[in-house]
Amino acid sequence: MFSSAKPYENQHFSALKKDCQRQKALFEDPLFPATDDSLFYKSRIQGVQWKRPNEICDDPYLFVDGISSHDLHQGQVGNCWFVAACSSLASRESLWQKVIPDWKEQEWNAEKRENYAGIFHFQFWRFGDWVDVVIDDRLPTLHDQLIYCHSNAKNEFWCALVEKAYAKLTGCYEALDGGNTADALVDFTGGVSEPIDLIEGNYVNDEVKRNLLFERVLKVHNRGGLISCSIKATTAADMEARLDCGLVKGHAYAVTDVRKVRLGHGLLAFFKSEKLDMIRMRNPWGEREWNGPWSDTSEEWQKVSKSEREKLGMTVEDDGEFWMTFEDFCRYFTDIIKCRLINTSHLSIHKTWEEAVMRGAWARHDEPLKNRSGGCINHKATFLQNPQYVFDVKKAEDEVLISIQQKPKRTSRKEGKGENLAIGFEIQKVELNRNYRMHTVQQQVATSIYINSRSIFLRTDLKEGRYVIIPTTFDPGLVGEFLLRVFTDVPADCRELTFDEPPRTCWSGMCGYPQVVSQVHVLAAAGLKNQDSQGGADPYVIIKCEGNKIRSSVQKNTQAPEFDVKGLFYRKKAGQPIIVQIWNHNIISDEFLGQVALTGDPDDRLSQQTLPLQDKGNKKSNGISGSIAVRLLSSSKLTNV
Repeated sequence: MFSSAKPYENQHFSALKKDCQRQKALFEDPLFPATDDSLFYKSRIQGVQWKRPNEICDDPYLFVDGISSHDLHQGQVGNCWFVAACSSLASRESLWQKVIPDWKEQEWNAEKRENYAGIFHFQFWRFGDWVDVVIDDRLPTLHDQLIYCHSNAKNEFWCALVEKAYAKLTGCYEALDGGNTADALVDFTGGVSEPIDLIEGNYVNDEVKRNLLFERVLKVHNRGGLISCSIKATTAADMEARLDCGLVKGHAYAVTDVRKVRLGHGLLAFFKSEKLDMIRMRNPWGEREWNGPWSDTSEEWQKVSKSEREKLGMTVEDDGEFWMTFEDFCRYFTDIIKCRLINTSHLSIHKTWEEAVMRGAWARHDEPLKNRSGGCINHKATFLQNPQYVFDVKKAEDEVLISIQQKPKRTSRKEGKGENLAIGFEIQKVELNRNYRMHTVQQQVATSIYINSRSIFLRTDLKEGRYVIIPTTFDPGLVGEFLLRVFTDVPADCRELTFDEPPRTCWSGMCGYPQVVSQVHVLAAAGLKNQDSQGGADPYVIIKCEGNKIRSSVQKNTQAPEFDVKGLFYRKKAGQPIIVQIWNHNIISDEFLGQVALTGDPDDRLSQQTLPLQDKGNKKSNGISGSIAVRLLSSSKLTNV
């Protein structure tokens, strides 16, 4: 997660700082100048003056009394989402020290004022890489007051400088208006953001689902992740409207703590062990809090011992921070964003994930086989023209996390606001040996939402087998770059499918080239011979064709297994049959249970058929019993399957 950062726009902090110190000049950033173009792409504020921190106060510092989520206040731009993300960041030392590198060296030093060069650098995770963003310290002010994000203490500047670096990355300060907390959380951590709709999930009424969600939120918090939440505003008038309970609509809150709070006093509390699921939030305005149960001055706190209250950092101040029960949280809030830090370290005591990272692009082309911008599955004629990525699930069942992120677009006066495309992805189960692109739609096992968000996330459980992820824009013909991240328990061998059919080589003329493609789908078997004293069997399937074969997983203790396994074969000898065998798994030696031979003539599209099992050599035998259900699809056009 914390790999070395690349210099943004090839600006090297150390070299630039040394140049300024040698010239005894304060840095002025030519790429993000102190002009209106760095502030706005369409609107204006009259009278803005750019000032360095020592022109705003006498004794500027990055941090005053350390870093805290209480430091921050929202400015005049609608960037509560960014301030909420900074509040979350401030509570995680290991994370903010990555975003604010070498902070002790960057801090103002009153004893060595001659070393100060008016230059800072901050690091963000953007599109798969950590980037190091250099800025000068000139900040926009109005009447000697910072007009954007600022701290409680007038001489503390870490959040204003981080915000300036982030504004440079996005294009200008105005580009931060109405952004997305999930994006900032990912940019601060390199994690994966998972948005959850609390209304759609009906968490307030479904106690089992709510308890499960709380455990997941608690786990993300305890493992160093960042969390944000909000209440949807359905109309423009609703934006930042205050509800009777004190909460604000259309406004991002940072989650600063998640706890199971022990109720009661003394030994009784210890032995009774009654606990309440609680969550603590902070309003980026630094004021206006929840006034319902468990708010700062509510009588419910009498149920908690003084020592427990101290442990929770309970204060009675209108500082914008407050506790709620998780049930009330699900009742009033509509959305929560969990930014998970996916652990890929094998030295950790926690669950370790295997990560595959793929970079891809949606690109237009007039030739259907070369087009990579086919739109979502609603566009059946072009859907499979999108990029395709194959991966394997190697356990009987595995939890799989998939994230797709489109490349962020910068905002500028010339280009306007950088808008996201509506994107999403499908997952389809395919043949166990597929190595070339799909040309017919197969079994859909999962689909993400489609939304014009920078990132899309899906968590799903998949059974053993091979799968293809198809990232798409909602509409066909749109272009853009994307980053695909796949997390599994064991390595998934994820890779892009680039060829439509086996490539021709210099050996093709001598050794032959496939004339027919056949897809064999073994659905099930029935009436298999008893193999053990319990009257069952442990069968599996082998499909053979021209020296190639695939094998299914073992079905335990059944004479009527549901296999649902597919194989794909590019055949040079169309007259040679495809053999499907069933074997019984034993500890010492596996036992043959029967087979069928399939002809698979070109352009033979057979419907499902059930065939009696035969002995090797395709002869009937009294020792063989049972039948097998198969579906065979063959074509002389290799790009038909």
